[in-house]
Amino acid sequence: MLTLCLSLLLLVTNNSNNSSSQITDKKEEIMKFELIKLPYAANALEPVISKATIEFHHGKHLQAYVNNLNNLIPGTKFENAPLEQIVAESDGAIFNNAGQILNHNLYFTQFSPKGGGEPKGKLAEAIKATWGSFDNFKKEFNAAGAGLFGSGWVWLAKDKDGKLSITKEPNGSNPVAHGLVPLLGFDVWEHAYYLDYQNRRPDHLNALWNIVDWDAVGERY
Repeated sequence: MLTLCLSLLLLVTNNSNNSSSQITDKKEEIMKFELIKLPYAANALEPVISKATIEFHHGKHLQAYVNNLNNLIPGTKFENAPLEQIVAESDGAIFNNAGQILNHNLYFTQFSPKGGGEPKGKLAEAIKATWGSFDNFKKEFNAAGAGLFGSGWVWLAKDKDGKLSITKEPNGSNPVAHGLVPLLGFDVWEHAYYLDYQNRRPDHLNALWNIVDWDAVGERY
């Protein structure tokens, strides 16, 4: 009887240890995206972009896209995929939220309180070769952004050969979806500018040039 009890006790203990080991050794495999940290203070881009706009745009809108995507990808083929792959291969709600995360990650990291001026080096040469001058490029870029109907983005992008183009992307789309590399993007969703410029989208676009960090954009090129 004593031998039987000891045998049962050992069996229960071993099963318990195995179960515990299986639970504690199991790793969380689903990728979780996080809200990017701003490389400047919330008020650092004033008066071009106000602190209030930054707090709503980054802290509320972008956070919502991050939360949405984290809730959408479990159980899909994208649960461990990098952001660029999701944008390139997905559609529907996953595409919309992933696209907006990628858009905003690039957007918020392309500005600096010490920005402005003109690009230098190879990017400057490519812009001049494509549009004749930096001023011509700015005019076409602003016109594309002002003329985009509804919500979306205007982007400077390059193809695999380094050829530049200006693309207009509706809603949450990104040049990555077309096999291009995004370099510089201006957000023309109303939440990006309405607190500061109301319905004056062209004024918003014109002002953004004063804070563009051309070193960051040039590195993307």
